Amino acid sequence: MIDKMLDLPFNVDLNTSVSLLVLVALESVLSADNAVALASISQGLADDKLRRQALNIGLILAYILRMILILAATWVVRYWQFQVLGAAYLLWLVFQYFTSKESADGKHHGSEFTSIWQAIPTIAITDLAFSLDSVATAIAVSTDTWLVISGATIGIIVLRFMAGLFIRWLDEYTYLEDAGYITVGLVGIKLLVRAGFPELEIPEILVVAIVGIIFAWGFSQREDVAEKLPD
Repeated sequence: MIDKMLDLPFNVDLNTSVSLLVLVALESVLSADNAVALASISQGLADDKLRRQALNIGLILAYILRMILILAATWVVRYWQFQVLGAAYLLWLVFQYFTSKESADGKHHGSEFTSIWQAIPTIAITDLAFSLDSVATAIAVSTDTWLVISGATIGIIVLRFMAGLFIRWLDEYTYLEDAGYITVGLVGIKLLVRAGFPELEIPEILVVAIVGIIFAWGFSQREDVAEKLPD
C-alpha cells in the first residue's frame, strides 16, 4: 500500500533529489555572470525603483522564454546556429561595454535607457542567451523535463536575488562590473566551442573555478567612499 502511495509519476527518489540539488547549485554558481550583466543593464535606468521594476518584469518574461527553451531543448540543441546566435549576442554585449566611453570615475558603463520598456526586452533576451548554455548543461545532468524545469524555476528566483545584490555591489567594488563582463565573454566563447566542436566537453568544475577566480578579482577592491563625498 505504501509503495503504491509513493509510486509518483515523477519517480521522486534519492537520485532525483541529488540531481535537483546539482541543477540548483549549477544554476546558482553559473548565474553570477548573468546577474552582473542584468544588474548592469538595469543601471541604464536612472531611478532605483525603475531598475527593480525592469528586473522584475524582465525576469518574468525571461522565465517564460526559459520554459519554452527547456520544452524545445532537444530541438534547439540539435541546431548549432542557435548557440552561435547566443554567443554572438553575449560577445556583442562585452564589446559594447568595453568600448564604451569611460565616465568621470574612470569606469565603463552599459547602455542607457529612457524607460523601463526599453530595458525589459534587453534583460529578457540577455537571460535567454545565457539560458542556451545553462539549459544545455542541465539536460546533460538530467533528461527529466520536470526536473530541469524545477531547477530553472529555483534558479531564476536565485538570479533575481543575486541581481538585486549586484545592483548595490556594482557601486561598491571597483572591478566587479569588469569581472562580470569578462565572464559573460567566457560564456559566449563556451557557446561557440560547443557549436563548433560538440564532441569537446568543457568540465563544469573548470568553468566554475575560472569564474570564481575572476569574481575574486572583481571583489578585490572596494570603492573609496571618502572620494565620493562632496567637499
